[in-house]
Amino acid sequence: MALGRCAFLIGRRFSDKLPDRQFLYGYRRTVTVAFLTAATALLGLGLYILIDSAAKLAFAEAPTIQTVELWGHRVWLGWLMIAALVYSIIPPLILGRMKLPLAVELHDKALQTDANINKGDWLAGLAGIFGILGIAYGYWWSDSVAAILISGEILRDGFSDMRNSIAQLMNRTPTSVDGEEDDPVPAKIEEELRRLSWVKEARTRLREDGDVLTGEVFVVPRDEQGLLDRLQQATDVANSVDWRVFDVNVVPVRSLEP
Repeated sequence: MALGRCAFLIGRRFSDKLPDRQFLYGYRRTVTVAFLTAATALLGLGLYILIDSAAKLAFAEAPTIQTVELWGHRVWLGWLMIAALVYSIIPPLILGRMKLPLAVELHDKALQTDANINKGDWLAGLAGIFGILGIAYGYWWSDSVAAILISGEILRDGFSDMRNSIAQLMNRTPTSVDGEEDDPVPAKIEEELRRLSWVKEARTRLREDGDVLTGEVFVVPRDEQGLLDRLQQATDVANSVDWRVFDVNVVPVRSLEP
């Protein structure tokens, strides 16, 4: 899962880089690329666990766990493996739980996917623990069955994150971090602009550019008196609605009809 975390860190490193002659819109979409990469890694983890476990179950590969001598006593390696797995799932469990609220607060979908990767790590460790316990009591198939069940949860998160990242690359209207609900910011911008006395109607056309929202707002002015100053006022209002609104352009039109 290092691929997803590396993509997140690299994306964050370049997201605030200033525009240049090759990338006139800047580098903010490196976060979106990191989001897609992390989602692909998560989906790949789920598929690997599912295929590997199903193959072992289909070919009835009964795992064997040996014993080892420690301090003059024969100890079954399974208990040592369980202890190691319990230790290994603690960091991703804590980190994943810490990242989720931050991802929502920062509206960072790549960070949310990284939290899901942590979730996949500790779920895989948990499956290993249940599997070893099953082997201890003679159920050789318990390891594969537990892994298959947990792979379903990992695949669900991976598929959801991949679908969300692809939709973002295709300029879908802004959504919540999990992609399940529409983002309320575009509606708030329209509401704030309609409160201006000279604005008859307003409609947004925003997209997610990494962790920010950008695009255009079309307004129908009641008249054209002092239009340039009014457009600057509308631009200031639109860009002050939320900290994620970045470089939104206000465009005057005669009608909002297609």
